[in-house]
Amino acid sequence: MAGSKGKQKTARDMIISLVLISVAAAVVYFLVIPRDDHAPDLKRVDYRVELLTARRAASYPLAAPEGLPDTWKPTSVRFQGAKSDRWHLGFQTPGGQYVQVEQSTEKRADFIEQASQGGSATERTERIDGRTWTRYTGGRYDALVLEDTPGSTTVVAGTGSFAQLRTMAAALELK
Repeated sequence: MAGSKGKQKTARDMIISLVLISVAAAVVYFLVIPRDDHAPDLKRVDYRVELLTARRAASYPLAAPEGLPDTWKPTSVRFQGAKSDRWHLGFQTPGGQYVQVEQSTEKRADFIEQASQGGSATERTERIDGRTWTRYTGGRYDALVLEDTPGSTTVVAGTGSFAQLRTMAAALELK
């Protein structure tokens, strides 16, 4: 009988140890480990130098916003001359969404597929500052595609609303 009491005591001690370890782990998880549930604050980039350099190198008029409110934060910029003169400018909107301007001399259908991340043309067009834009939906991003960019295709796309996409499209200057 002495042997069974020792086994019971060992099992009871293991359960007590397990409970104590679980309580300690919960305390560490909830009180010690920092957690931040909101999106990280993205760094504002100054794209002016890249824009001037890209405008000299590109074979078409490059699009960039002018007069966009300061609440629109530029977060990314790049020009890939070796990759069909591809221009990218990304922004965080005032509501925390993402809107990008993409231009390229790539084959139109392939470029729109990439820029909208799978979007398809709709029957709807919009007239913004005298230019005709076609709406694309169904991809990861909604998009507006400029129909008459000389020498390239221009796409304004992102997770932002169509109103935000229109705001960006209206602010674009081609130079």
